[in-house]
Amino acid sequence: MIRIVIAEDQGMLLGAMKSLLNMEEDMEVVGLAKNGEEAVQLVKEHQPDICIMDIEMPVKTGLDAAEELHEETDCKVIILTTFARPGYFERARKAGVRGYLLKDSPIEELVNSIRVIMDGRRIYAPELVDFVYEDDSENPLTERESQVLELVAEGKTTKEIAAELFLSAGTVRNYISTILDKLGVGNRIEAISRFKEKGWNK
Repeated sequence: MIRIVIAEDQGMLLGAMKSLLNMEEDMEVVGLAKNGEEAVQLVKEHQPDICIMDIEMPVKTGLDAAEELHEETDCKVIILTTFARPGYFERARKAGVRGYLLKDSPIEELVNSIRVIMDGRRIYAPELVDFVYEDDSENPLTERESQVLELVAEGKTTKEIAAELFLSAGTVRNYISTILDKLGVGNRIEAISRFKEKGWNK
């Protein structure tokens, strides 16, 4: 069972999210918070797997709470927001946030994101992270990371890449995880697409 705490200062939305997530057979909402401070307390008290938080909340914002939880717990944080604001995504990424999603996304998208994040991956809504690279035409990947991604683009498996670059499969997986994180994407296909779109593969 995936145990969840939700933090949202709009009461109606908070109740709706709780009802919808509790309808999923593998999910249980164990706490509801109206601000970031309550969220931190509930996470420490209940030790949930996931904490879903709005960014704009009184007393303590979702980002402030995420930063505190990152230092003190293993809880995976999903931030919900309405707007793409410069600086917010970068701050969320540094706070170890696993999901950065639009608040008005369909509930199915949130449910799917929770399961994907529980599998150890990150999910960032493209609409919220595109601006991060708008004025940055420099490739954020190191030479080795670019090399790994180019081999992924050629359709090579982790094992084949490891053999070609004389690395362990675990090291290749770590490289791929770092690549997805740096490019703000959720999977290899999106990484290849962003890499080519920016012309970094030339």
